[in-house]
Amino acid sequence: MLAGMTNSPSRQLGELRWPEIDGPLPIVLLPLGSTEQHGPHLPLDTDTRIAVAVAAAVAARLPGALVAPPLGYGASGEHAGFPGTLSLGTAALEMALIELVRSADDTAAGMVLVNGHGGNATALRGAVRLLTAEGRRVLVWAPRAAVASAVGVPGAVGDLHAGRAETSLMLHLAPELVRPDAATRGPSPALPDLVERGVLPLSPSGVLGDPTGASAAEGVALLDALVSDAVSTIESWPAARPSSRHPDTRRDR
Repeated sequence: MLAGMTNSPSRQLGELRWPEIDGPLPIVLLPLGSTEQHGPHLPLDTDTRIAVAVAAAVAARLPGALVAPPLGYGASGEHAGFPGTLSLGTAALEMALIELVRSADDTAAGMVLVNGHGGNATALRGAVRLLTAEGRRVLVWAPRAAVASAVGVPGAVGDLHAGRAETSLMLHLAPELVRPDAATRGPSPALPDLVERGVLPLSPSGVLGDPTGASAAEGVALLDALVSDAVSTIESWPAARPSSRHPDTRRDR
Protein backbone atom coordinates (compact mmCIF):
# COMPACT_ATOMS: atom_id res chain seq x y z
CA MET A 1 0.00 0.00 0.00
CA LEU A 2 1.21 3.51 -0.71
CA ALA A 3 2.09 5.58 2.32
CA GLY A 4 0.23 8.87 2.29
CA MET A 5 -2.32 7.72 -0.29
CA THR A 6 -4.95 9.87 1.44
CA ASN A 7 -2.92 12.94 0.43
CA SER A 8 -1.68 11.55 -2.89
CA PRO A 9 -4.43 9.47 -4.49
CA SER A 10 -2.75 9.45 -7.90
CA ARG A 11 -2.05 6.14 -9.57
CA GLN A 12 0.47 7.89 -11.82
CA LEU A 13 4.04 7.06 -10.81
CA GLY A 14 5.34 10.32 -12.24
CA GLU A 15 3.09 12.37 -9.95
CA LEU A 16 4.31 10.79 -6.70
CA ARG A 17 7.22 11.66 -4.43
CA TRP A 18 9.60 8.81 -3.71
CA PRO A 19 8.73 8.47 0.03
CA GLU A 20 5.15 7.74 -1.00
CA ILE A 21 6.24 4.45 -2.54
CA ASP A 22 6.51 2.64 0.76
CA GLY A 23 5.72 -0.80 2.16
CA PRO A 24 5.21 -3.71 -0.25
CA LEU A 25 6.30 -2.67 -3.72
CA PRO A 26 3.45 -2.20 -6.24
CA ILE A 27 2.85 -3.68 -9.65
CA VAL A 28 3.86 -1.02 -12.18
CA LEU A 29 2.24 -0.81 -15.60
CA LEU A 30 4.35 0.69 -18.38
CA PRO A 31 2.29 1.86 -21.41
CA LEU A 32 4.23 1.22 -24.59
CA GLY A 33 3.09 2.80 -27.84
CA SER A 34 4.53 4.46 -30.91
CA THR A 35 4.70 7.70 -32.85
CA GLU A 36 3.64 6.71 -36.34
CA GLN A 37 1.14 7.45 -39.06
CA HIS A 38 -2.40 6.26 -38.44
CA GLY A 39 -3.98 7.09 -41.73
CA PRO A 40 -5.29 10.53 -42.67
CA HIS A 41 -7.86 10.56 -39.86
CA LEU A 42 -6.08 9.53 -36.61
CA PRO A 43 -3.21 11.21 -34.69
CA LEU A 44 0.34 9.93 -34.66
CA ASP A 45 0.18 9.02 -30.96
CA THR A 46 -2.88 6.76 -31.30
CA ASP A 47 -1.13 3.61 -30.04
CA THR A 48 0.32 5.44 -27.04
CA ARG A 49 -3.01 7.02 -26.08
CA ILE A 50 -4.75 3.65 -26.18
CA ALA A 51 -2.01 1.96 -24.11
CA VAL A 52 -2.16 4.78 -21.53
CA ALA A 53 -5.96 4.55 -21.31
CA VAL A 54 -5.86 0.78 -20.78
CA ALA A 55 -3.10 1.02 -18.17
CA ALA A 56 -4.90 3.77 -16.23
CA ALA A 57 -8.17 1.84 -16.17
CA VAL A 58 -6.39 -1.36 -15.13
CA ALA A 59 -4.64 0.45 -12.27
CA ALA A 60 -8.00 1.75 -11.08
CA ARG A 61 -9.19 -1.84 -10.75
CA LEU A 62 -6.05 -3.30 -9.16
CA PRO A 63 -5.39 -1.96 -5.65
CA GLY A 64 -1.89 -0.53 -5.30
CA ALA A 65 -0.98 -0.72 -9.00
CA LEU A 66 0.77 2.29 -10.51
CA VAL A 67 1.12 3.58 -14.08
CA ALA A 68 4.58 4.64 -15.23
CA PRO A 69 5.04 7.48 -17.73
CA PRO A 70 4.53 6.02 -21.21
CA LEU A 71 7.22 5.12 -23.69
CA GLY A 72 5.82 6.80 -26.79
CA TYR A 73 8.37 5.55 -29.32
CA GLY A 74 8.52 2.01 -30.60
CA ALA A 75 9.64 -0.13 -33.52
CA SER A 76 7.77 1.42 -36.45
CA GLY A 77 10.05 0.70 -39.39
CA GLU A 78 7.13 -0.71 -41.38
CA HIS A 79 5.65 2.81 -41.44
CA ALA A 80 8.70 4.42 -43.05
CA GLY A 81 7.87 6.86 -45.81
CA PHE A 82 5.05 8.60 -43.94
CA PRO A 83 5.88 12.01 -42.43
CA GLY A 84 5.59 12.07 -38.66
CA THR A 85 6.69 8.49 -38.04
CA LEU A 86 9.52 8.34 -35.48
CA SER A 87 10.98 4.93 -34.69
CA LEU A 88 13.54 3.56 -32.24
CA GLY A 89 13.80 0.27 -34.11
CA THR A 90 13.64 -3.23 -32.66
CA ALA A 91 17.16 -3.50 -31.23
CA ALA A 92 17.10 -0.12 -29.47
CA LEU A 93 13.59 -0.70 -28.14
CA GLU A 94 14.54 -4.11 -26.77
CA MET A 95 17.52 -2.64 -24.92
CA ALA A 96 15.46 0.29 -23.63
CA LEU A 97 12.87 -2.10 -22.20
CA ILE A 98 15.56 -4.25 -20.61
CA GLU A 99 17.16 -1.28 -18.90
CA LEU A 100 13.82 0.19 -17.78
CA VAL A 101 12.71 -3.06 -16.17
CA ARG A 102 16.11 -3.61 -14.57
CA SER A 103 15.98 -0.11 -13.14
CA ALA A 104 12.63 -0.89 -11.48
CA ASP A 105 14.18 -3.32 -8.96
CA ASP A 106 13.68 -0.77 -6.15
CA THR A 107 10.27 0.41 -7.39
CA ALA A 108 8.13 -2.51 -8.55
CA ALA A 109 7.21 -6.01 -7.46
CA GLY A 110 6.58 -6.71 -11.12
CA MET A 111 6.37 -4.81 -14.39
CA VAL A 112 3.47 -5.13 -16.82
CA LEU A 113 4.32 -3.88 -20.29
CA VAL A 114 1.03 -2.66 -21.79
CA ASN A 115 1.73 -2.71 -25.50
CA GLY A 116 -0.33 -0.66 -27.94
CA HIS A 117 1.69 -1.29 -31.13
CA GLY A 118 2.03 -4.65 -32.84
CA GLY A 119 5.41 -3.74 -34.34
CA ASN A 120 6.91 -3.78 -30.83
CA ALA A 121 6.27 -7.52 -30.42
CA THR A 122 9.72 -8.75 -31.49
CA ALA A 123 11.51 -6.35 -29.13
CA LEU A 124 9.16 -7.33 -26.30
CA ARG A 125 9.80 -11.04 -26.80
CA GLY A 126 13.55 -10.53 -26.71
CA ALA A 127 13.44 -8.27 -23.67
CA VAL A 128 11.13 -10.55 -21.68
CA ARG A 129 13.23 -13.60 -22.51
CA LEU A 130 16.35 -12.01 -21.04
CA LEU A 131 14.64 -10.35 -18.09
CA THR A 132 12.89 -13.58 -17.13
CA ALA A 133 16.19 -15.45 -17.33
CA GLU A 134 17.61 -12.86 -14.93
CA GLY A 135 14.83 -13.65 -12.45
CA ARG A 136 12.81 -10.48 -12.96
CA ARG A 137 9.02 -10.53 -12.89
CA VAL A 138 7.74 -9.06 -16.14
CA LEU A 139 4.54 -9.57 -18.12
CA VAL A 140 3.40 -8.36 -21.54
CA TRP A 141 -0.22 -7.54 -22.34
CA ALA A 142 -1.44 -6.48 -25.78
CA PRO A 143 -4.88 -6.15 -27.40
CA ARG A 144 -6.16 -9.29 -29.08
CA ALA A 145 -8.40 -9.46 -32.14
CA ALA A 146 -10.55 -11.98 -30.28
CA VAL A 147 -11.48 -9.31 -27.72
CA ALA A 148 -12.60 -6.92 -30.44
CA SER A 149 -14.55 -9.71 -32.13
CA ALA A 150 -16.31 -10.54 -28.86
CA VAL A 151 -17.44 -6.92 -28.56
CA GLY A 152 -18.83 -7.09 -32.08
CA VAL A 153 -16.25 -5.08 -34.06
CA PRO A 154 -16.73 -6.32 -37.65
CA GLY A 155 -13.61 -7.54 -39.42
CA ALA A 156 -11.55 -7.41 -36.22
CA VAL A 157 -9.12 -10.10 -37.37
CA GLY A 158 -8.09 -8.08 -40.45
CA ASP A 159 -8.32 -4.72 -38.68
CA LEU A 160 -4.56 -4.24 -38.46
CA HIS A 161 -4.05 -0.49 -38.34
CA ALA A 162 -6.22 2.66 -38.21
CA GLY A 163 -9.33 0.61 -38.90
CA ARG A 164 -12.63 0.41 -37.08
CA ALA A 165 -11.28 -0.69 -33.68
CA GLU A 166 -8.66 2.04 -33.30
CA THR A 167 -10.96 4.67 -34.77
CA SER A 168 -13.74 3.77 -32.32
CA LEU A 169 -11.31 3.87 -29.40
CA MET A 170 -10.03 7.29 -30.43
CA LEU A 171 -13.55 8.63 -30.96
CA HIS A 172 -14.07 7.77 -27.31
CA LEU A 173 -10.67 8.84 -25.92
CA ALA A 174 -9.88 11.95 -28.00
CA PRO A 175 -12.69 12.76 -30.44
CA GLU A 176 -11.26 16.23 -31.04
CA LEU A 177 -8.24 14.62 -32.72
CA VAL A 178 -10.19 12.38 -35.09
CA ARG A 179 -11.15 13.47 -38.60
CA PRO A 180 -13.94 11.11 -39.69
CA ASP A 181 -14.32 13.01 -42.96
CA ALA A 182 -10.78 11.98 -43.93
CA ALA A 183 -11.17 8.29 -43.02
CA THR A 184 -10.71 5.87 -45.88
CA ARG A 185 -10.79 2.13 -46.33
CA GLY A 186 -7.51 0.26 -46.82
CA PRO A 187 -6.46 -3.33 -47.56
CA SER A 188 -6.07 -6.07 -44.94
CA PRO A 189 -2.81 -7.75 -45.99
CA ALA A 190 -1.34 -10.90 -44.52
CA LEU A 191 1.13 -10.16 -41.74
CA PRO A 192 4.18 -11.65 -43.54
CA ASP A 193 3.50 -9.42 -46.55
CA LEU A 194 3.22 -6.38 -44.28
CA VAL A 195 6.50 -7.19 -42.53
CA GLU A 196 8.33 -7.79 -45.81
CA ARG A 197 7.04 -4.83 -47.81
CA GLY A 198 5.99 -2.23 -45.24
CA VAL A 199 2.76 -0.26 -45.20
CA LEU A 200 3.32 2.35 -47.92
CA PRO A 201 3.48 -0.04 -50.93
CA LEU A 202 0.34 -1.79 -49.69
CA SER A 203 -1.70 1.23 -48.61
CA PRO A 204 -0.80 4.78 -49.71
CA SER A 205 -3.31 6.10 -47.14
CA GLY A 206 -1.64 4.16 -44.32
CA VAL A 207 -4.91 2.47 -43.32
CA LEU A 208 -4.95 -1.31 -43.00
CA GLY A 209 -8.59 -2.16 -42.41
CA ASP A 210 -11.88 -0.32 -42.67
CA PRO A 211 -12.85 2.47 -40.24
CA THR A 212 -16.40 2.57 -41.59
CA GLY A 213 -18.95 2.26 -38.82
CA ALA A 214 -16.61 3.33 -36.02
CA SER A 215 -18.29 5.09 -33.11
CA ALA A 216 -17.51 6.43 -29.65
CA ALA A 217 -20.06 4.01 -28.16
CA GLU A 218 -18.21 1.11 -29.72
CA GLY A 219 -14.98 2.59 -28.37
CA VAL A 220 -16.38 2.60 -24.82
CA ALA A 221 -17.37 -1.06 -25.08
CA LEU A 222 -14.07 -2.02 -26.66
CA LEU A 223 -11.97 -0.22 -24.06
CA ASP A 224 -13.90 -1.90 -21.25
CA ALA A 225 -13.34 -5.30 -22.86
CA LEU A 226 -9.63 -4.65 -23.31
CA VAL A 227 -9.28 -3.51 -19.69
CA SER A 228 -11.15 -6.58 -18.42
CA ASP A 229 -8.90 -8.81 -20.49
CA ALA A 230 -5.78 -7.10 -19.12
CA VAL A 231 -7.01 -7.32 -15.51
CA SER A 232 -7.79 -11.01 -15.94
CA THR A 233 -4.35 -11.64 -17.41
CA ILE A 234 -2.59 -9.82 -14.56
CA GLU A 235 -4.69 -11.45 -11.84
CA SER A 236 -3.77 -14.90 -13.20
CA TRP A 237 -0.07 -13.96 -13.31
CA PRO A 238 1.86 -16.28 -10.96
CA ALA A 239 3.18 -14.51 -7.88
CA ALA A 240 6.90 -14.07 -7.50
CA ARG A 241 8.55 -16.94 -5.66
CA PRO A 242 10.00 -15.80 -2.34
CA SER A 243 13.31 -17.45 -3.15
CA SER A 244 13.63 -15.98 -6.63
CA ARG A 245 16.60 -13.69 -7.04
CA HIS A 246 17.99 -11.91 -10.04
CA PRO A 247 21.70 -11.35 -10.61
CA ASP A 248 23.26 -8.02 -9.72
CA THR A 249 23.05 -6.99 -13.38
CA ARG A 250 25.05 -3.93 -14.23
CA ARG A 251 22.78 -1.20 -15.54
CA ASP A 252 23.52 1.83 -17.64
CA ARG A 253 24.02 4.87 -15.39
